[in-house]
Amino acid sequence: MSRLFHISDIHFGAEDRAAIDWFATVVDSERPDVIVVTGDLTMRGRRREFAAAARWLGSLAAPVTVQPGNHDLPYFNLFERFTTPYRRYAALGASVHRPVELADVAVVSLSTTARVQWRFDWSKGNVSDTSLALTLAEIAAVPPGRPVLVACHHPLVEADTLTTGSTRGGAQALRALAAAGAAAVLTGHVHDPFDLAHEIDGKCIRLVGAGTLSERVMVTPPSFNDIRIEGKEINVSARYLD
Repeated sequence: MSRLFHISDIHFGAEDRAAIDWFATVVDSERPDVIVVTGDLTMRGRRREFAAAARWLGSLAAPVTVQPGNHDLPYFNLFERFTTPYRRYAALGASVHRPVELADVAVVSLSTTARVQWRFDWSKGNVSDTSLALTLAEIAAVPPGRPVLVACHHPLVEADTLTTGSTRGGAQALRALAAAGAAAVLTGHVHDPFDLAHEIDGKCIRLVGAGTLSERVMVTPPSFNDIRIEGKEINVSARYLD
């Protein structure tokens, strides 16, 4: 059996200290195989926020893989946002897009952030043809029979949550991922957990969203997902801060 902890939207700069301390304690006592972070480590993409995030991730007693979120792109420096939008992620070292290959599960990345979009709200999701092609190539390289989880920041389709992803190209991407054999898509952004089965062309793909460990809660309190995989069985439970 493999065990993953799925967290999202920690928002250093607006983090919930009690929540992140609680999560670190659970990791230390239960030792998951890997921690999957689906974006928004920071509040405004500031260097000091990335430094705090890097220190915290480095203190956790498990390997970590991190995907970018819309809050992690430069917020105040538009020149840097347009030219080198992911440069500040270097503070996180090798954990960014780190591939995960365990005995009975693989985790691959899908980028849903964009430095600029042809719409007013740049916080919403976007799946480019290039990003999707890279993810499909990663899925194709996974040994047959091993479940594949796709980690990205924005929900590819809406999950009836208070906040929306409004991801352009999301529905088409989800169809392609299902056809490629992905078992589930792990996301964040909406700050409330969900776990839905979505059927496309006769294939079932799970849509799993994580809550937040920040002060920016929506409907539910701070939480993370505890994911256990045995064979082709994927069990997801949301665990909440009391």
